[in-house]
Amino acid sequence: MGRAARQVWRRLGSEIANPLKVGNSGISFIIIPLMETEIKAALISLLSAIKRTDGRVIAEEMSRLDDFLVRGRANLHPQLVHFLERRSYAKAVMFLGGETDIPVGACGGRPAKS
Repeated sequence: MGRAARQVWRRLGSEIANPLKVGNSGISFIIIPLMETEIKAALISLLSAIKRTDGRVIAEEMSRLDDFLVRGRANLHPQLVHFLERRSYAKAVMFLGGETDIPVGACGGRPAKS
């Protein structure tokens, strides 16, 4: 989803929230799934760019993912935030795909759980 589409969705969120007298967080049931869809698309694009060694796309998608994390941190699932913070992008794709058997890894220099 492009920048213009994101702006339309943001404006739509405000237009819904204002008459209802709720903050934009009151409509997060609409916005967060859209953001998760965009995150998943960025992750897939990033992983593909890594395979192709396309540095420009890698930098663009990593920047987008960092932006999603900053904007959505409070409303995204904590596990997704964890994967994005630690740049565990393959695990983030698995999480967004609904997989439940995501392998446990070594985070923060701690040994992996057995």
